[in-house]
Amino acid sequence: MKQQYLLISDVEDVGRSGEVISVKPGFARNYLLPQEKAVPANEHTLRMQARLQEERTKQALIDRKEAEALAAKLGGMTLMIKVKVDPEGNMYGSVGYSDILDLFSKEGIQVDRRNIGLNKPIKTIGSHALTLKLKEGVVCPYTLQIVGEQEKTQG
Repeated sequence: MKQQYLLISDVEDVGRSGEVISVKPGFARNYLLPQEKAVPANEHTLRMQARLQEERTKQALIDRKEAEALAAKLGGMTLMIKVKVDPEGNMYGSVGYSDILDLFSKEGIQVDRRNIGLNKPIKTIGSHALTLKLKEGVVCPYTLQIVGEQEKTQG
């Protein structure tokens, strides 16, 4: 049986602050309540709902402005990474989330793993068009250039 809760803060893939949601008791008991992200919905907490929604609207405007500013700053940025390849030009391994996070941090840009729009690790050299999913639905395109670096043969 699902219970209703008022979200105090945003929860990814669940809802935003000020929304009344229905969740399974285990999720509420093990995550929402201990993390203080929600309270059980009753008459008193529902009076808080309007205030929370107003605060959330203000925060959404701030988050959107920050995300748009970051997207404008990046504006089609190209990141380059060198990878080891065999003599035929095939990559050893792949380029994944951690590699891309490292590239952004070297540029002085702090992003989270879930911001990187990557379905699966990249296993081919060349240019790859990717996106960053920022706050409030702002999407920022960027290019990842993967360059092959031949291994030196011993002989």
